Amino acid sequence: MSTKDSSARLPSADEISEINRRHLIDTPLAPADLLFMFGTREDVALRAKTAARLWREGYFRWSIVSGGVTPGSEQSECTIIKAAMVAAGIPADRILEEHRAMNTGENVILSLPIIEAALGLRNIRRVICLGNTWTARRYPMTLHRHWPEVEKMLVTVDSFATPRGQWHTDAEFCRRMLHEWDKIEPYKAKGFIAEWPEP
Repeated sequence: MSTKDSSARLPSADEISEINRRHLIDTPLAPADLLFMFGTREDVALRAKTAARLWREGYFRWSIVSGGVTPGSEQSECTIIKAAMVAAGIPADRILEEHRAMNTGENVILSLPIIEAALGLRNIRRVICLGNTWTARRYPMTLHRHWPEVEKMLVTVDSFATPRGQWHTDAEFCRRMLHEWDKIEPYKAKGFIAEWPEP
């Protein structure tokens, strides 16, 4: 379904229920070896604040930020997000950088060699994915496609006043959620992502 269709249609009660159950997954948090920060232009300060809280609470030892230069900016998403994370209290030398990725698949594909060189992939057993609420499980699904060995956890953030489970009552929240939800099956069919959590 196209973006235009996603923004125009209204979800049925069954679809709302399915999205809340299958897409907006909550995972129990445990201390991880790595926080994977997916690039974005949305809610950067909120993401950095959330990452800093996780850091202070001992939930990760290393982080990687992945994101390239997007239209209208001279700096990469990585540069902007890392600066916000450092300002929020995370040591700069604990944040690995990936500056070329232009989509979620590239976030993972281009980050893996960087993680391997700096830390060794075999030394990473648990990863926390941090990103936008509406993208939800597509982050760990992408990671699972390219790095199935690690345990994946998911933390999502957004600045909508609307509660997460009521996303369908806010026009913009609804548009973003449906746009991402509509990618899941086509992306699985193309091999961009893998089922997660596994049945």
